[in-house]
Amino acid sequence: MRIWDLPPRVLCRQHLLGEHRELHALWVIVTQKRKGYANHPETKRWHGKLRALYHRHDALVVEMTRRGYRHHTDLDRRLARGQATQTEFVDSIRAQKQNLRAKKCECKVR
Repeated sequence: MRIWDLPPRVLCRQHLLGEHRELHALWVIVTQKRKGYANHPETKRWHGKLRALYHRHDALVVEMTRRGYRHHTDLDRRLARGQATQTEFVDSIRAQKQNLRAKKCECKVR
C-alpha cells in the first residue's frame, strides 16, 4: 500500500492509477474501521487526517482528468475530517524519489 507524497504530475500512468486504487482501499479501511491493512504504517499515518487524504484524492483526479482518464469514484466529502495536511511520512520525500527512480518507470522525478 502506498500513497505518494509527490505531486501527481510526476507519476507515471502505473503509479498514478495504482495510487488512486490504493487510496480508495485506504479510505474504506479508515472510514469503515476495516481490519485489512489497519496496522500498516501507510494506513496509520492517515488516521485523523482524512481531509488531507480527500485533498490528495482530488489532486490525483485532476491529474487523471488532465491525462484523459474518466473518474467515477468520488469519496464522501462528509467523512473528510481532521487535519488538511499530511505531515507524517513513511519514507522521506527524498527516499520516495529514489524509490521511484529505482523502478525505472516513466515517473518524472528529479
